[in-house]
Amino acid sequence: MTGAGTTPGLGFEEFVAARGPRLLRVAWLLTGDRHLAEDLLQTVLAKVWPRWRAIAADDPEAYVRRALVNTHTSWWRRRWRGEVPHGELPDAGAGTDPFAEVDLERSLASAVRGLPARQRAVVVLRYFEDLSVEETARVLGCGPGTVKSQAAKALRSLRAVLPVATLVEGGDRRG
Repeated sequence: MTGAGTTPGLGFEEFVAARGPRLLRVAWLLTGDRHLAEDLLQTVLAKVWPRWRAIAADDPEAYVRRALVNTHTSWWRRRWRGEVPHGELPDAGAGTDPFAEVDLERSLASAVRGLPARQRAVVVLRYFEDLSVEETARVLGCGPGTVKSQAAKALRSLRAVLPVATLVEGGDRRG
């Protein structure tokens, strides 16, 4: 599925018009924030533009995806992830599930954002972009075994959230 919907040799403007919305969604899934996603995509496109002729000849979408992951990882490593003060403490009702009113989609998106950068990239590329193990490995510049192990670790972490999310969606289905 690498390069699905793209044609090698496509002009830069045409590529951005055709694939920009999809690439912005990938950036959003990596960052979890619309504004950061826009900044990430803009940064990557600015890096890619001067070398567009060479990039467009092969598989430009795969190249841009890899650049998104690499740039996000670079940003993530530099960012301070300490405590963030909040104006109010969450209301902890007696005997209530603090996640009972949280939408399933937001719970899962939050869980994905909580994954380490490499695991998050694997989840986004494998399950959102629907890339094969081999295509994901090529984008990330690693081996298929690394993709499989990172996916397994990520899914294990996400499954820890699913019982709570399943309760939100309509009952305990664990048996």
